[in-house]
Amino acid sequence: MELRPEQLVAQAGKQPLQPAYLVAGPETLHVLEAADAVRARARADGAEREVFELDGRDIDWDALSASFAAPGLFASRRLLEVRLPSGKPGKVGAEVIAGFCADPPPDTHLMIVADEWSKAHHSGKWVDAVSRRGVVSIAWALKPHELPGWIDRRLRERGLRAAPDAVQGLAERVEGNLLAAAQEIDKLALLAPEGVLDLATMESLVADAARYDVFRLLESSLSGHAAQVRRMLAGLRAEGEQVAGLMPMVIRELLRTAALARAQARGANLAAEMKSQGLWEARQAPFKRALQRHAAPLRWNRFAAYASRIDRAAKGRGPGDAWQLLERLLLAIAEPPATRLLVGTGR
Repeated sequence: MELRPEQLVAQAGKQPLQPAYLVAGPETLHVLEAADAVRARARADGAEREVFELDGRDIDWDALSASFAAPGLFASRRLLEVRLPSGKPGKVGAEVIAGFCADPPPDTHLMIVADEWSKAHHSGKWVDAVSRRGVVSIAWALKPHELPGWIDRRLRERGLRAAPDAVQGLAERVEGNLLAAAQEIDKLALLAPEGVLDLATMESLVADAARYDVFRLLESSLSGHAAQVRRMLAGLRAEGEQVAGLMPMVIRELLRTAALARAQARGANLAAEMKSQGLWEARQAPFKRALQRHAAPLRWNRFAAYASRIDRAAKGRGPGDAWQLLERLLLAIAEPPATRLLVGTGR
């Protein structure tokens, strides 16, 4: 069956787990919440959870297949979670998933979680097999006109009511970022006075999540959103930010990504490495996408070296327009063909 993420959350809270789940889509918040609902139900049922994710460039499908018939170490019930960022298991993975769905072992549940999903590029017999045996839940990105309604419903779920202009004001501030909207609504649930929230009260309590800051800039670059990078850089410059103030964070994240690239190249568990680097799950997707575009550790080392050049230019110790150099670097990270704009980044 197919369920919207919010329907899956409700179902998992009331009904026994299905044998198989596919939770995917570009709307990160809804993917996280739907997958968390399945995990919570599994915990409540006393199930043991085992996670399979990228090890190098692919999931160990043989290990997953062997695990279907293996007894749990600590519990008779099990949730086997497959983290598949691209949403494409390949031929072997598709056969393993379809084989599970054809004859799922008793008290064993399979959940595939994917970051990327599109109607044009994600389909196949394995998806149909999951749908027949369990639940397919795709978290599509909200359209701009849908955001106020989503915010109003979320506020009501938290016991809050807001005037239409207050809801619209929050929608404009978060610019479609549902994670930011959810965080602000949770904050309002703690801070808001009784009664209907008006626009003035909302503005006094809500942080401006639409502000162009270096964290969102780097996330956009790592995620491959070149147009967003250009827009954010223009916003930062218009707000009077200085490149020198941005570079410590830029250099830190590039060095972090270089370390992840080295770990990936030697076949280490990338998810474990990310956790050791202080990257919680909600922040991992942009780094994974960036490492898919630029897999070579040398490329990231040279990006970091180029960032040092920008830092010197921003402080007047080297040649070049620091804003222009920064834009070239972030676009090169977002779009591999743009690396030709850089000198000495390698291939």
